[in-house]
Amino acid sequence: MWKTILRRVLIMIPELIILSILVFILAKQLPGDPFTGSINPKASPGQLHHLMKINGLYDPWYQQYGNWIVHLFHGDLGNSYEYQAPVTTVIGSRAVNTFWLALLTMIMTYSIGLPLGLYAGRHEGKLQDTLVRIYSYTTMSVPFFVVLVLGCWILGFDLRLFPTAGSVTPTASGFMEVALSRFYHMILPATLGALFATSGITQYLRSGVIDARKSNYVKTAQAKGVSMNNIYKHHILRNALLPIAAFAGYSITGLLGGSLFTEQIFSYPGMGLLFLNAVNFRDYTVMTALVLLYGFLSLVGTLLSDIALSVIDPRIRVD
Repeated sequence: MWKTILRRVLIMIPELIILSILVFILAKQLPGDPFTGSINPKASPGQLHHLMKINGLYDPWYQQYGNWIVHLFHGDLGNSYEYQAPVTTVIGSRAVNTFWLALLTMIMTYSIGLPLGLYAGRHEGKLQDTLVRIYSYTTMSVPFFVVLVLGCWILGFDLRLFPTAGSVTPTASGFMEVALSRFYHMILPATLGALFATSGITQYLRSGVIDARKSNYVKTAQAKGVSMNNIYKHHILRNALLPIAAFAGYSITGLLGGSLFTEQIFSYPGMGLLFLNAVNFRDYTVMTALVLLYGFLSLVGTLLSDIALSVIDPRIRVD
């Protein structure tokens, strides 16, 4: 397996290079520039021209790309035009917020989705199964951003139960106070995100449990007198988790990439909101670095899904 993982990691290198070239070219094709409107509104065209020239934005794209690659190998992704700070610093500060929100969302998603799917599968056709399916179909049919807006409006603005902006209260000081404030800011967006993400997991696990329960090896175990609890624990659940494991890596890396809707509506300073701002302000350096990071996370997600499948089912090997 280790040789396969190493080979897959080496294959990522040319894929990321191709992605970086495409992103670099497309970013330069966006209309506008990073300076108009971001400095003194009364700045003359000559001043804007000077800023464009000293930043190399008039150079051919391949020359700009070559310079960017050289700096990349020295650990320098350039400076953000909007924030006037190194790109690594800007992304790093936002990545911490996105990581904690993604971690809480993922924990809540699987804590809710797995028991619901197993419960519905065990009670197929009964009232319990019907209620779970109604919940799943409702969350799948209602647009995600609508739920986010309603949750922010009702629980945040009207009832004032949760904060609706930021990641930490500005007045918080000390490790424990900052940690509790961060958790308090994440509860509402993480809960809404988890409630939506559980629908897919619940349906996949429910279908997997129903299919596994009708299989021959379950009937054989029942004929041997094995209790249903042990059958579900050691046979049905393990096989029913295969479809979920196939998408687990993508889910994790998708959350780490940041949710555009969640971070925009809750003004949560994560990587998703940073990417939107980078596009709006033509912050080419941040935009390119983020897309490259998203591409890397997607490739890692594919590898993680394959590894998870091989761990759950020994018959499957990463070759």
